Amino acid sequence: MPTVLSGRTLAVAATATALLGTALVTTPATAAGPATGASTSASASAVSDKVLVIGLDGVVLDRLKAADAPHLHGLMSQGLTARSTLYANPMAATSSGPGWSTIATGVWPDKHGVKDNTFTGKNYAAHPDFLTRIENADPALNTYAATDWEPLTSTDAGGPVFSAKVDKRLSLKGDRDGYGTEDPKIADAASAELRDQNPDAAFVYFGQVDGAGHSYGAASQQYLDAIARVDTLVGRLLTAVQARPAYALENWKILVTTDHGHTDPGGHGGSTLQERGTFVIAKGAGIPAGSVRDDVRLVDVAATALAQVGVDPGPAVDGIPLGAPDDNDAFDTLRPKLQARVDEAGIPASVKGFTHTPPPGWAVDNSAMGAGGVTEWAGWAFTTDEFWTRSQRDQWRELNVRSRDVFAVADSDEWDDKSHTGSFDSTLITPKWPVSGGASGSTVNLGYQTHYRHEAGQSAQVLVSYNGGTPTVVKSYTADAVARSESLTLRVPAGATDVQVRFRYSGANNWYWTVDNVKLG
Repeated sequence: MPTVLSGRTLAVAATATALLGTALVTTPATAAGPATGASTSASASAVSDKVLVIGLDGVVLDRLKAADAPHLHGLMSQGLTARSTLYANPMAATSSGPGWSTIATGVWPDKHGVKDNTFTGKNYAAHPDFLTRIENADPALNTYAATDWEPLTSTDAGGPVFSAKVDKRLSLKGDRDGYGTEDPKIADAASAELRDQNPDAAFVYFGQVDGAGHSYGAASQQYLDAIARVDTLVGRLLTAVQARPAYALENWKILVTTDHGHTDPGGHGGSTLQERGTFVIAKGAGIPAGSVRDDVRLVDVAATALAQVGVDPGPAVDGIPLGAPDDNDAFDTLRPKLQARVDEAGIPASVKGFTHTPPPGWAVDNSAMGAGGVTEWAGWAFTTDEFWTRSQRDQWRELNVRSRDVFAVADSDEWDDKSHTGSFDSTLITPKWPVSGGASGSTVNLGYQTHYRHEAGQSAQVLVSYNGGTPTVVKSYTADAVARSESLTLRVPAGATDVQVRFRYSGANNWYWTVDNVKLG
């Protein structure tokens, strides 16, 4: 028989005010009552917001699209489909321990500490799972987790990822050959819980697709068959939600995600795009039907789940709730203008992923750049993860996890791979942004995401100028700054009315510097 473990206070690790999909109910709830035998955290006249996160181990999005999976395809057509990518070593392997820890906590492996399936270095005390965060914020909310990969809900093999504070945890033991038996048991128990009890936030896991990937490969018919079987189980969960007595008065968000990809022959853990490939499917209020996004990351799952039930973790998580206001990142507007490869023969010709044309108001100064070199990287370029990381794997480019969608990169290492004269020296320049120095000066914050790998002989500087004056250095990078969020306090002089920021990178056959989501204020 399944073992049910009880806990009481749930904490979620993700960011806080997002709506992940269009609700299963087309009209948001205006009243909610408990299902049979369940307690409720809201009055009978209050809206009841609920979230279900479904975890499918080792599923490749393109193979899911090719499979006989009507329930998953239905969620995609009725909501959001967002392709995403993972890190690679040395941040963490593309394996289940780091993957599910990232999904559950809403932070990247450099925070939660799980680098592989040994769980050595885990730091769940500082970065708990999203169900635990929910319990910590509001113990009246009901939380539930059901899994058959033991580390998710059991202390075996280095877990649990979901702590004992979760109100109810079901832990079964699956393996590569046994998930086909255990997954239906998880579906039985979880369906009964969703239909007859009153969970506010739930996580349900199925593992058999990953088992098929290891045994037969992602390119196999057996892998497609496993997706079809799991789709049937997903359908049972959706049916259970819709069969709730109070369903018409509830506002549900449904999220489906995976922890890593698989190679065609089978396997994962490495740095190929197949292994790093993940996705988020979301349906709920505020998510347009059939929508597709390129700026979603796995850490957004926890953030969205938290936001759905009214829990705000603030800056404790790396994720952004789906449905949060658009940050209007200027670089992301360049995606329709991205070009296919020119010199980078290792990147598929079908992948469009770079441009040297900056967004309106921005500029690139290449007056000091050498001539020649690899075309794609001749000065600051605007690119994507799926393009840039293919230029050369296993040199930490995969660790640029805090950039989203399109970002700026100065890559002297790749530029040097083709004959050139001179050295790499390029400056990325922002628009002139209004500031108010007043009579006695003031301060303003400059924020951006960055990923920098250092080597002697290169230089990376942030410079600012006011009212067209001489640029002065406010930040120099002299050591690796891996996948960081930067916040610089700028001291605006008296009388200043505008500021302009420059990112200058110089080097030869050195490394690289990425910048994304540059914001003032």
